[in-house]
Amino acid sequence: MSQARDVLTEAPVGVAAAKGEVPRSRIVVASMVGTSIEFYDFYIYATAAVSVFPHLFFPKGNGTTALLASLATFGLAFVARPLGSILFGHFGDRIGRKATLVGSLLTMGIATFVIGLLPTYHSIGLVAPALLALMRFCQGLGLGGEWSGAALLATETAKPGKRAWAAMWPQLGAPIGFFLANGLFLIITLFMGHDNAHPDLDGAFLTWGWRIPFLLSAIIVIIGLYVRLRLEETPVFARAVERGEKVKTPLATVFKTSWRQLVVGTFVMLATYTLFYIMTTWVLSFGTGKTAAEGGTGLGFKYSDFLVLQLIAVLFFAVGVPITGQLADRYGRRVTLLVVTAAIMVFGLSFSVVLSSEHMSDARMLGFLIVGMLLMGLTFGPMSAVLPELFPTNVRYTGSGIAYNTASILGAAVAPFIATWLATSYGVGWVGIYLLIAAALTFVALLVMRETKDTSLDEV
Repeated sequence: MSQARDVLTEAPVGVAAAKGEVPRSRIVVASMVGTSIEFYDFYIYATAAVSVFPHLFFPKGNGTTALLASLATFGLAFVARPLGSILFGHFGDRIGRKATLVGSLLTMGIATFVIGLLPTYHSIGLVAPALLALMRFCQGLGLGGEWSGAALLATETAKPGKRAWAAMWPQLGAPIGFFLANGLFLIITLFMGHDNAHPDLDGAFLTWGWRIPFLLSAIIVIIGLYVRLRLEETPVFARAVERGEKVKTPLATVFKTSWRQLVVGTFVMLATYTLFYIMTTWVLSFGTGKTAAEGGTGLGFKYSDFLVLQLIAVLFFAVGVPITGQLADRYGRRVTLLVVTAAIMVFGLSFSVVLSSEHMSDARMLGFLIVGMLLMGLTFGPMSAVLPELFPTNVRYTGSGIAYNTASILGAAVAPFIATWLATSYGVGWVGIYLLIAAALTFVALLVMRETKDTSLDEV
């Protein structure tokens, strides 16, 4: 029966389904390009939250207070993301994956473009950070519906036994988006001579240059729309519609029938989110922050030099994604992720030694970033298969989205803030302990989670 269901998963339903068959290459591009755009939008905000917004939107008080205020608005999007997963999940489970993916992309893209047009605190006072917070909230709404839709597009069109490999393509959008965002910021800061450690408030970068990455997002959003509008509905969802399995209220149904999967899925993602935002947003502020001799707690790296190190390290993020995509299909999701999560716990113990300011060098920091980013790719790779496989078709968009984005609040929204506070108050070693605790919770969730490698996506 299991083999029969797997065959049915690939079989077209009626003439309409046969006519609507989409080449696998187009599905790969649509899922990967879409998430690349979404993560690009998200990461340019993360970078600006450290290098731009504390100076232009939160200038009152000392530097640490302004940075924490900026990181707080960064975290606001993570509050919006579960709401986005509920909103877009409702329509994704009711009217289909394709239309919902287009809507989430537009929401994110428009909000990002508007950020590039916002006046600063010096022009309109407190209205400026309020508008920035609103646009950040809209970014979160869009991304809340984006990831689960892209994951379902990949998994619900995959061949039997190849779901984790198919699902790793949207995961590659994360390192691609990160590389584009930070690469563009690096080029602009070098061209305009910006030094984050000693910012020139009247310089070209803080006057207008920082707006360029936000405004350029309009171009790549148009490209993403072109690709996604040429898609067809996934065959798994089409069959669920034909069988009359759609539900009127996916949110109520998923909490009624799949609340255990929601809890497990949330904590399975916890270490992934915590690791990533420690290795990107927090480490950027810590690495480029003032040293103890200058009255700070950072390492004093030049901003542009640190971005180069991050761009090299993110390549290892991209390498890790397909490795565990393949391993998860061969050995199963649980055992693959248990091994990687144990490695993250060990990595957390290295912070106090590796990030010591007394022995810091470019090579030492690069090695630290490479290990962290490789682990990130290894833990992130199978997630777009694991979370959708936990839920039945009629609530899969809603369920996987809520689990993924609730984890973003617990693991990402507060991670840069908590890590900054821990490093400032108790030392950088406690940031690693914080990561270890998050990974331990994920390890327990993986032990509880059932293996989903051979689960049929047509089951309700």
